[in-house]
Amino acid sequence: MNQSAEKQSKGTVLVKALFISYVITGLLLLILALIMYKAEPPNMFVSAGVVFAYIFSAFMGGMVVGKKTQEKRFLWGIVSGVLYFSIIFAVSILMNKDILSQIGSTIVVFITCGFGGMLGGMLS
Repeated sequence: MNQSAEKQSKGTVLVKALFISYVITGLLLLILALIMYKAEPPNMFVSAGVVFAYIFSAFMGGMVVGKKTQEKRFLWGIVSGVLYFSIIFAVSILMNKDILSQIGSTIVVFITCGFGGMLGGMLS
């Protein structure tokens, strides 16, 4: 396999991993919305559920990219987690201009998404 085909296949793998991550995020947030509809959980539960959805989705994306790349899995996992966060962050900025006022929690989510992706890549 030549170098350009290898890069293209890693890019394709990364896109597939991100797609899977977002499908998982959607399903987990749908479950969380159903729980919120049926019961009235405390705000702490809802916040923890959203953070769990982000971390678990980044982890699964890291697992996918790590299994497919087979080399530097932790690095590809981090890339997957950071891209996952970056897209969520970009959409959040477009939807809510005031997101930058919550920079502390945003940094925490960035780190946890990167760590989740790295862990998924390492354990794949």
